[in-house]
Amino acid sequence: FNLLRRHIDALGARWGIISETAFREGLRGLLEGEFGFRVEKWARYDDKGFVFGYPSNVDIDVAIKDGRVVLIEIKSHAYREDVYYFRRKCEFYKIVEGKVPARLIIVTPYADEGALEVAKQLGIEVYTKV
Repeated sequence: FNLLRRHIDALGARWGIISETAFREGLRGLLEGEFGFRVEKWARYDDKGFVFGYPSNVDIDVAIKDGRVVLIEIKSHAYREDVYYFRRKCEFYKIVEGKVPARLIIVTPYADEGALEVAKQLGIEVYTKV
């Protein structure tokens, strides 16, 4: 039974990555086409380890309109630590770009209770179904 469960979990993880990409492109089309936002993937190298505690690449989806910046994280599943990492990514963006985002948004079909609690404490909007 455990082996079957691991296989199902692995398939779900792969589907999650594919779904994130498809959803990201759909969101881009909507925000750009209907609302006039410019949407881009922002990526920088964090050589000091500010976000994850060690040097790494950091990326985040950014929607911009009339100088207003909205930072967006799309996840197939959001856990408490994902919310903390998103917040660190947003702080890193602020440091590098010198711009304060107007909104911080996580879009996910599933967010566990811990993620929702932390997001509320940090002022991050979570759009989820489950």
